[in-house]
Amino acid sequence: MESMFGFQSQRRRMSFDSLKRLGHISPAVQSHLKHASPSSDCFACFLSTCKNGERPHLTSNCLQVYLTLCSALAFSALGAYLHIALNVGGTLTTLGCLAAIAFLISLPPSQDHQRNRFALLMSAALLQGASIGPLLDLVLHFDPRILVMAFVGTAIAFGCFSGAAILAKRREYLYLGGLLSSALSILLWLQFAASIFGHSRTTFTFELYFGLLVFMGYMVFDTQEIIERAHHGDMDYIKHALTLFTDFVAVLVRVLVIMLKNAREKSDEEEKKRKKRY
Repeated sequence: MESMFGFQSQRRRMSFDSLKRLGHISPAVQSHLKHASPSSDCFACFLSTCKNGERPHLTSNCLQVYLTLCSALAFSALGAYLHIALNVGGTLTTLGCLAAIAFLISLPPSQDHQRNRFALLMSAALLQGASIGPLLDLVLHFDPRILVMAFVGTAIAFGCFSGAAILAKRREYLYLGGLLSSALSILLWLQFAASIFGHSRTTFTFELYFGLLVFMGYMVFDTQEIIERAHHGDMDYIKHALTLFTDFVAVLVRVLVIMLKNAREKSDEEEKKRKKRY
């Protein structure tokens, strides 16, 4: 019993020490993360203030967060609303989103192009929101609570996985890049095969859950890759915010589809039970 309590106290001490340890993330990288990710911003501020024993002041940091990732999410929500109100989402918005992303990546990350690249990021987010608008419209007509629960769950998962990547040792999760790339290629080949031979219920379920696992892994990998790139001088926070935005939306869409699928199956079962009673 004493050994068990000693082990638990040692684990708590190790976790608290890991929160105070800042040697693997330089101050410049912490400042860069404030632009790239909300969870990274909160952790960087918390870690830096824990060392000095000061209370965290998150106001200025949150402003930087809303200018990048949260701004993109807000524009994405606006795009989804525009589809619900005007029915603008579809193939054209998807192609427009891809074109905006390609144009953003082609521009060099210089001070002269910063406003243009930021505008392209918001445009891509707006078009992305309009593209997933039909799914959101379907969810809202079925049960609006699904959308709220899916978004909150995705945000919590994003914060947890990004936080795990930040608190981990430097380059600890970069090995996941090869595994995740292979898993993503498997998903692409499955989509290609399904377009030729047709979808089955089993392959659709596998693609949903496997894709969710893959993009949750990308949350960890991309966060640590952003840290590593920032250590080497790559402070392109707009491109990094785009990467995290893509991960967030990919996870959110799959969570929405899974929750909608389960809710429909549950309602169908309840409907069958009612018919049997009468």
